[in-house]
Amino acid sequence: MKRLTLLVCAPLMFAQPKLQNARVETRAVSGSLDATFQGMVAAQAAPAWIGYAAPQIPGDRNMCCFNSMNGVSYQGCSLEEQTTTPTFAPPNTVHLEGAAEFFVFFRVENKQVGKIRTFSIDCNVDGGGLPFIWLTGVNPAQSVALLESLIPNAERRVMNGALSAIGMHRDPAADAALDRLSSPSQTEETRRQAAFWLGNARGRHGFESLVRILRDDPSDKVRENAIFGLTQSKEPDAIPAIVRVARDDKSAHVRGQALFWLAQKSERQISEDAIRNAIEQDPETQVKKRAVFALTQIKNGDGVPMLIEIARTNKNAVVRKEAMHWLGNSKDPRAIKFFEDVLAAK
Repeated sequence: MKRLTLLVCAPLMFAQPKLQNARVETRAVSGSLDATFQGMVAAQAAPAWIGYAAPQIPGDRNMCCFNSMNGVSYQGCSLEEQTTTPTFAPPNTVHLEGAAEFFVFFRVENKQVGKIRTFSIDCNVDGGGLPFIWLTGVNPAQSVALLESLIPNAERRVMNGALSAIGMHRDPAADAALDRLSSPSQTEETRRQAAFWLGNARGRHGFESLVRILRDDPSDKVRENAIFGLTQSKEPDAIPAIVRVARDDKSAHVRGQALFWLAQKSERQISEDAIRNAIEQDPETQVKKRAVFALTQIKNGDGVPMLIEIARTNKNAVVRKEAMHWLGNSKDPRAIKFFEDVLAAK
């Protein structure tokens, strides 16, 4: 019997964006990307867009929009504010294993970058009638360096756009950039956003960087974001790392947030064990109360039996009161039965 082989063609490199309603001009990078880009920005007083393709991290990453205008729904993104509903052509490409590239777009006006957006290569984009300069021959590491250079002193939306674009790059330079951007020398807001992308997009390297942040960063808010970053990670060690934070972090607030995310993201037994340990062992009443609340976040109401157990038997009056409060708010039939039994016993 002959063996049949199914060949799936890899996505073509140097994809072109599905742009409409834009005055597109194609230019090749001359010299370094930074010099080419900065020269364009310095010459651009009126609004315009600059864009290029970059290699994308593995996985199915949908960077597009679903919108509705005047009662009409459509899939596609508008670079500028719309007064009429754009007419987008339907996607004609199906990516079986995720795309090889994505697009980075920069809005330029008054000789400075005011916005950075990322798009999947099959996303329809309306350019709002503005000039659009499409760059070819972009080096991925130089792309990461350009994006990183735009972050210091940038407005939040520019910083967030640059960080998300760095996170999507399939290049080791992105790991190094996010490590620099999450170091204590950066602003707290930059570190917080960098922590998210380390967990969401950077695999094992991102996990190890988040563990470093949780160990070393002096800011409770940054460590809290690092916990959320771990919830976005697909690394098997991510949940055990959150368990350690719930037990050992120096901040009561951070320990409480770790319990909250464990209830949201981990298996029931893991979250219940961590919550029980916090109620019994944590020295802070604030953390004990947060642990009780975390039981309400376990999926399908599976935390209710433990809430009832705590309300019945815990020796700490504050903890019992907190459990009864959340049982009262749950409207769960098991909670109602518990209160009926309590009232009947009086």
